[in-house]
Amino acid sequence: MEHTTGTPLRPVYKLMGDPRNIAHAKKVTQEKHHKAQHAQNAGAPQPGKKAQVEKTKSASIQQGAAPKPEAERPPQPPDSAQLEKSLAALSKLKDLEFHSRSNIEKLAELSLTIEEELKQRAFAEAIGAVYAAQAAFQSKILKLIEDYEAECARLSGAA
Repeated sequence: MEHTTGTPLRPVYKLMGDPRNIAHAKKVTQEKHHKAQHAQNAGAPQPGKKAQVEKTKSASIQQGAAPKPEAERPPQPPDSAQLEKSLAALSKLKDLEFHSRSNIEKLAELSLTIEEELKQRAFAEAIGAVYAAQAAFQSKILKLIEDYEAECARLSGAA
C-alpha cells in the first residue's frame, strides 16, 4: 500500500522477539527432543527409523538369538501426570499475564496520545474504561497464578 505521495506505508508495529518467547520455544524444542530419545530408547518406532529397526531385527535373527524383551517402563502415577498437565496450564496462565501487562502498557500510551495530543476526550474515556477492565483482569490473573502455583507445589510434593 502507498500513500498518495507514493511513499510506502509503515507497519503499525513490529513483532519483536521477546526473550520469554524465545526461551519457551527453546524449552519446547528440548522437551520434544527429550521425549523422542525416551521413545527411541523404549523401542517405539520413530519416523525414518524403520530401516534401522529392521536391520537390528535381522541381525538378531541371523545370530540365532531371540530378541531381548524391552525393559517395561513403569506407568506414570496419576499425580505425576496431573502435575505435568498442571505445570503446562500454569505456563499458559503466565503467558496470559505477560500479554495482559503488555496490553496495559499499550493502553496507557494510547490514552496519553488520544487525550493529550489528539484532544479527543470522548475516546480517552472509552480507553480509560478498557484500561480499567484490563487492570482488573491483570489483578485477577495474578491472584489465580499465585493460587495455582501453590497447587502445583502441593502436587510436586505429593509426586
